[in-house]
Amino acid sequence: MACTCEVIGLACIVALILSVAAKAPYQMRMFIIMFGAGAIVMVCIPFMILRPRDYRNGLVPSWLFLQLCKFMGITMEVRGVENVRREHGSVVLMNHQSALDLCVLAHLWPVIGRPTVVAKKEILYMPFFGVGAWLWGTLYINRSRKSDSINSLQKEAIAIRERNCKILVFPEGTRNSKETLLPFKKGSFHIALQSKCTIQPVVTSKYSFFDEENKTFRPGHAVIQILPEISTEGYEKEDMDKLIEHCRSTMQREYTRMMKEGVSVSSKKQS
Repeated sequence: MACTCEVIGLACIVALILSVAAKAPYQMRMFIIMFGAGAIVMVCIPFMILRPRDYRNGLVPSWLFLQLCKFMGITMEVRGVENVRREHGSVVLMNHQSALDLCVLAHLWPVIGRPTVVAKKEILYMPFFGVGAWLWGTLYINRSRKSDSINSLQKEAIAIRERNCKILVFPEGTRNSKETLLPFKKGSFHIALQSKCTIQPVVTSKYSFFDEENKTFRPGHAVIQILPEISTEGYEKEDMDKLIEHCRSTMQREYTRMMKEGVSVSSKKQS
């Protein structure tokens, strides 16, 4: 009986060790990505202080972060740069998959125009990164306070009109790694209609190399597709649901197409 208990206990310990070992690459890679992002921003903060709230402060950290991603075996390519119109501001909609979307932002920062990001206020309190993001112009909103959100929307609309800013937004509002995009929240569409600006959809292919639920993180490649702008002309506040559905369906079609392309590429590699 005692021997049986010892065998069971040993089996449990081995299973635990194997479980931890299996997750270690994921945890280590995530630690390197997040710690590396914070360290990069920390080094750049003294230089960014010289011109606070300027989107150009994000150029050097973006480049350095891309080098870190390449070191980790993560590569991305940007397609559709010809669809970017720098002469006016717009709301840029992006699908939100995971913390690796930082790499997407780093790729978009130098090519999209005068970018700024809308983020939840909690990110401001992340060591170094929160302050650095504020210095390159991130707009923080307190989602729990409606008045704060409304004031933020007004500031964003003014930034688009007066400074030709590109407001980068994740309209799903939360991370989503499924094959279907989540319903879009209305905040970014309020901004677009209030400023009468265009909407620029950007779709990033599914991270087939990254699975947060199963804790797997391998080297891999993703595609960032910048789609043609969608005009808000002819849309009023009462037409918002129609505009949202148009934008979401446009992005969903591209997301589905990119998933099929990814399967096709994988099949060719295996054959």
